[in-house]
Amino acid sequence: MSELGDFLRSRRALLSPDEVGLTSYGARRRVPGLRREELAQLAGVSAAYYTRLEQGQSQNASDAVLDAIARALRLGEDERAHLRNLARPARPRRPARAEPVRPAARQLIEAMDAVPAVILDRRNDVLAWNRLGHAVVAGHVPFEERPNLLRLLFLDERARAMYTEWDEEARLAVASLRMVAAAHPDDRRLAELIGELSVKSPEFTAIWAKHPVRTCTFGVKRLAHPVAGDLELSFENMLLPDESGQRVILYNAPSGSPTRNALDMLGVMAS
Repeated sequence: MSELGDFLRSRRALLSPDEVGLTSYGARRRVPGLRREELAQLAGVSAAYYTRLEQGQSQNASDAVLDAIARALRLGEDERAHLRNLARPARPRRPARAEPVRPAARQLIEAMDAVPAVILDRRNDVLAWNRLGHAVVAGHVPFEERPNLLRLLFLDERARAMYTEWDEEARLAVASLRMVAAAHPDDRRLAELIGELSVKSPEFTAIWAKHPVRTCTFGVKRLAHPVAGDLELSFENMLLPDESGQRVILYNAPSGSPTRNALDMLGVMAS
């Protein structure tokens, strides 16, 4: 089965004929949600063409067709982008070399001694972090190590125990990973990471099978930190202005708040 077909089937299953204004004949339906023929009718394409698309046999779907299918499935913006990536996979490229962190970017986060900061690649490998970022995210890991945050989230019990809303954190992490994997289908190391998590974590496998799709650029993380106690951190996830695909995550809390006071305490300990 193709990734595109799996995604489309997962979204068809979420809609009933009644929801989209179609008449449902008979009480027994062999598939949950909409049938292929019903979705094709809503999108204004032939059932045969839609079937070929879902089976991965058409690589030339037009913008108009993809937009019509997205509207019929009631996809959000992230899901629409994901659909386009799956329907038009990128051409195979030479394996990308691991990009080192630019010295200026490293110096920037090191200068932010009051702000936890972490630089990640698209696979969620830690490329650099400042002392406070390390203390907040994974203080139990030696500072010199460069772990993968997804492995920590799903496979490291100490890291996992920090997330008071672990289920939501895990779902968002997988949803973001889905989008990255579709945009970089030739990334061997990324595929190996997904394979490893699928084998070692039943929870990852269950979430992955539901095909969640979402970018996560900002929000709030609530942690039960083993040293600093309960933390409520706002975060911003920002791409670096180059072609590396690296991004910086910055965490913060309002001045005078319990979390800000806890961060200040952690900063003294980390320094």
